[in-house]
Amino acid sequence: MFPRHDGPGAQRTGAARFAVVGNPENRRVALFDRAVRAAGLPAPRVVPWAHVLRTGGTGFAADELVRLDSPGENADVDRLLRGAEDPTRVEGSGRWYASLMSAVRGLRGGIRLDDPDELAVLFDKRRCHAALAGADVPVPDSPTSGTDAAPVRGWADVRALMREHRMPRLFVKPAHGSSASGVLAIETAGGGRIRATTSVELAPDGRLFNSLRVRRYHDERQIAAVVDTLAPDGLHLERWLPKASQRGRAADLRIVVVAGKATHAVVRTAASPLTNLHLGGRRGDLDAARAAVESAGARWTDVLGVCERAAACFPRTLCVGVDLLPAIGWGRVAVGEVNAFGDLLPRLTGLPGSGAEGLDTYAAQVAAALARHTLPHHSNDPRHSHHPHENETVTAHALV
Repeated sequence: MFPRHDGPGAQRTGAARFAVVGNPENRRVALFDRAVRAAGLPAPRVVPWAHVLRTGGTGFAADELVRLDSPGENADVDRLLRGAEDPTRVEGSGRWYASLMSAVRGLRGGIRLDDPDELAVLFDKRRCHAALAGADVPVPDSPTSGTDAAPVRGWADVRALMREHRMPRLFVKPAHGSSASGVLAIETAGGGRIRATTSVELAPDGRLFNSLRVRRYHDERQIAAVVDTLAPDGLHLERWLPKASQRGRAADLRIVVVAGKATHAVVRTAASPLTNLHLGGRRGDLDAARAAVESAGARWTDVLGVCERAAACFPRTLCVGVDLLPAIGWGRVAVGEVNAFGDLLPRLTGLPGSGAEGLDTYAAQVAAALARHTLPHHSNDPRHSHHPHENETVTAHALV
């Protein structure tokens, strides 16, 4: 499925050309650059997100394969997207979404590896949940799925939906959030007891900050303050599904799907409900997870198949990362998230039988893009020796 190439020293006549919209200093762009070069291709043209956001877009040659990468981890880009001076602030995800979608629609030409309409769904958890449910992909119950659901205006609405849908344990998620920013895992018990587990730090003045330390709030007034502050950006609620464990820690999986095929997988474990690696989660044992699935009477291929069905909801997007929630006992799974930029798994090579054995996630995408898009050979044609819109000031970086 993923064709091999001649290696870093290969010379290719009429080689395909890649371009990437990203933050030039970011390791994601560096890893993609390395994968393109390893395929014997010219280094990709890098168009900075900052340029796209400041100018309203940019153009690409008709034969350029255009990849979009995450705009994260850059304070200037974050300020342009959210309007916030402090990149550690949680608020502003609604503006971030609107700004990013506007920028994506300002990109012109090229052969796109990420579809703008699908990205708009992937970055709205309510719409994404509805798309998955409509395709019979197993997902947690949600009272906010789809565009017809009533908006969640604050903590009072969350409390009402918890009662109405009998959800004593649930996740409250910013509709346009990522990397667990603003997510609260809320559980209630008798006697009015309540607990919220989150990476949100509530400042004394009511501002919200992302923290690398997972904390727990037991005061409903504080929980309400967090939710009320996040609500204007849009909220999505999901029933909390008790997850399987590995070595006494909660476990889930990130599965990367490239061109419709599950290619890479990692187990994530944590002492809290939030398994994100930057919040203290650890990589677990994938062989042990597969053995647990099969011991429960399920098939590993069916587990991967659920992720491929989720990715099939976005057929014009080359690669997605699927967060898979295994139920206690490992016999059943549900999809918790589908991530447009969920491929950052350095040094991880492809699953056996995936066709991506020996390839990292970026090399697998380069190979799949070349297999999917047959390009004409223009190397000797001067009409194809330059990029369009040469009067635009685009910083082109060839990473080394």
